[in-house]
Amino acid sequence: MILLRGIDIRDNKKENLRSRINEIKEREGDSFIPPTLVIFQIGDNKASTVYIGQKKKFAEYIGAEVLHIMLPEYVSESDLIAEIQNYNNDDSVHGIIVQLPLPRHLLVHNITNAIDYRKDVDGLSSTSLGLLVQRNFKADESVGDSETSIFSVQAFNASEFLNEKIDKFKKTIFKGFIPATAKGVLSLLNEYDIDVVGKRVCIIGRSVLVGKPIALVMLAKDATVTICHSKTFNLKEITKASDILISAIGAPGFIDKSFLSYDQILIDVGITSVDISVGESENLRKICGDFAFDDVSNVAKAITPVPGGVGPLTVASLFENLFESFHDSLL
Repeated sequence: MILLRGIDIRDNKKENLRSRINEIKEREGDSFIPPTLVIFQIGDNKASTVYIGQKKKFAEYIGAEVLHIMLPEYVSESDLIAEIQNYNNDDSVHGIIVQLPLPRHLLVHNITNAIDYRKDVDGLSSTSLGLLVQRNFKADESVGDSETSIFSVQAFNASEFLNEKIDKFKKTIFKGFIPATAKGVLSLLNEYDIDVVGKRVCIIGRSVLVGKPIALVMLAKDATVTICHSKTFNLKEITKASDILISAIGAPGFIDKSFLSYDQILIDVGITSVDISVGESENLRKICGDFAFDDVSNVAKAITPVPGGVGPLTVASLFENLFESFHDSLL
């Protein structure tokens, strides 16, 4: 059984981003503006604060900047959108995200759609998801051919254009950002040379944040994709028939070996914190995934651990998207 560890991949990505940013900083000199991410936090959700802290730490290491904007839980939708618009118009800002979840009175799609799609490094706006449906997204190495972009620079014969005209043309092209978790899953599969072409990939979970973007990316990689959810009939029959099973439902230990057949690849995206009793009056907090790890690891061909699998790659993928936006701003 192969353990698909995301931590080492994350560390390599971190060093690569740090190196590329330093190179640009040396080249730009006094005019250098670091890759800058604005994070809106609405209210004081403790889990959100932890996740934002991880992003700040990552940014500091690679040489990026994070502007953490805290707004009260009762902020109106119009006021939040006005704040977002201010940073949409700020050329020194390269990415904007709104930390989820949001208070119930705020509609997520209204808020994410207020973000300029060129700065939507979370990839959750309607424009970004539409580009994902069209297979028009960044990270060309993740797809097999030039037809995956409806606007491909490579489709033009460079010898017929002056260099400055090509540079100007490149500026008019935009490829969408893959949402961070889906991009993390893709990175994991790529790094371990797991080819999904023609493979039966089953995804449990259909959220806009995770399940649907993963499905779209797998389709772009020419996998045969099935999405399952709480209303799916015969779930175990479907999961057993898959080559790669990806779970993103946040139900600790839900998937045991009764869902599986031998030699499958298991990707666990469902990270949940649970209390485990260690004494009469003492509980221990533990991070668990959707797979019952001890039960399924002896039948799996490969599996991601929780923690240490997909999770570490999510933040790294977000900052890869930020760097892409930053790099585009230099063209």
